[in-house]
Amino acid sequence: MRPGRLIGKIILAFAGFMAVFPLAWTAVNSLKNNVDIITRVPRLVFTPTFDNISYIIGRDSVMTGLYNSVISCGVAVLIGVMLGLPAAYAVARYPNRFAGDIQFFVLSLRFLPPVAVAIPLMVIWLQIGLYDTLPALIVTYSLLTISVIMWLAIPAFKAVPKEIEEAAFLDGYGAYSVFWRIALPVAARSLIGAVAFSFVLVWNEFLIALMLSSSNAKTLPIVASELSQQGMNVPWGILNASVVLLSLPPLLFLGVLSGFLNSVFRQKKT
Repeated sequence: MRPGRLIGKIILAFAGFMAVFPLAWTAVNSLKNNVDIITRVPRLVFTPTFDNISYIIGRDSVMTGLYNSVISCGVAVLIGVMLGLPAAYAVARYPNRFAGDIQFFVLSLRFLPPVAVAIPLMVIWLQIGLYDTLPALIVTYSLLTISVIMWLAIPAFKAVPKEIEEAAFLDGYGAYSVFWRIALPVAARSLIGAVAFSFVLVWNEFLIALMLSSSNAKTLPIVASELSQQGMNVPWGILNASVVLLSLPPLLFLGVLSGFLNSVFRQKKT
């Protein structure tokens, strides 16, 4: 094996270890008692307990937060896909003098700090009586998912060879058929990444959800943060278990998307 390739594999293995180790350590700590966690020397040998996980699962506030997060993030991503992908394709394939301004506006939504978005929306939802509700969260998150999906999907659609679409037009396909049957399948890999990134972005959103909810629409990150507000007696085992629960839905979502994408490409190859 060449030295350059060996060094590259070592660096890649080290980067993978650095990415996986915190998650693995958190999962291990979720099975420990508080006494085993706060020791100066980490204990690798301990008696595992499932009390932390059962405590998290048994709390109504955690299950409500999980439900709110799944519904608000899932619907917001679905709206982002339904509106963001066609808009991105239109900007990429049918440019006009406003195309550059549209791309800058979409990108500028990510430049703004979350508080600059949350405060005006909080005032709006309070005035129309939708504050602390799932519809308010869904609409707010949809603004984020649409902007992110458009931002990432425009280059993906621009990378689709125009010759393929021109050949489809010659075969009698209309603009909508070219979009659904040609552009989407060709750019699928990049688009799946855009959808996954938008889901992770809104799933981990904390400040906007904190400012737009008080009790009924609390998401899982807010509920998890409340578990640490217990003074000096911080329940580290419970906190680690809540982090595990918070991390599972994005991992499952990414796994389902990647499995779906792999199955689609395998069918095309066969």
